[in-house]
Amino acid sequence: MLPSAVKTELERRIAEADHPKELVVDVMMACQAAYGYLSDEAVAIAAGMLDMTPLEIEELATFYNYIYREPVGRYVIHICDSVVCWMEGYIPLRDYLCQTLGIEMGETTPDGRFTLLPACCLGYCDRAPAMMVNKRVYGFLTPEKIDAIIDELSSEE
Repeated sequence: MLPSAVKTELERRIAEADHPKELVVDVMMACQAAYGYLSDEAVAIAAGMLDMTPLEIEELATFYNYIYREPVGRYVIHICDSVVCWMEGYIPLRDYLCQTLGIEMGETTPDGRFTLLPACCLGYCDRAPAMMVNKRVYGFLTPEKIDAIIDELSSEE
């Protein structure tokens, strides 16, 4: 169930919008924030709120890299695999992250703390190679910097 405060705020914004469907990404993100991912229940809620079909929501949800249709870890790591990051060492760093976390790309650690996903471009080419953890971007990555980031996040409650 979507928290009532979130639902009320979304309903207010939808009522004020000239074209309510333009808020579909906002509604999906709000549902994702409430559920941790865009569950089937959240798809149905978003469809109902926006007078769209669940299939229309599904089509949009699978288009966006930051909408998750499956449960993800507390920290979602998007490692940039753009051509610039690739030229600056993406592959060894991706492999290092996989080894450090003990998972493959697209997987979540058994403790549910980290999910590792590719990103086609984070827009941080001037700081390549880069990765984003939740909404924070880290650039000029090295194995040592990755270790420090993972250690810091692992120590958070």
